[in-house]
Amino acid sequence: MSTLHLQSRIEQLPMELKREVEDFVDFLLEKSKKEKPIKRTLGLAKGRIVISDDFDQPLADFKEYME
Repeated sequence: MSTLHLQSRIEQLPMELKREVEDFVDFLLEKSKKEKPIKRTLGLAKGRIVISDDFDQPLADFKEYME
């Protein structure tokens, strides 16, 4: 569909529907501006993150509250 064809069809609409078309075009423009989500690849950080063996152990700072 050409721009000229689309424009001629819009011209045939009543004014209130032309406003709706304008709102919809604004919506589509905003939608197209949003960044596309980055496709994530699993395993990229493998071997880079190390968790200590005592990670799940209670902290000494909270010993008083845990008794």
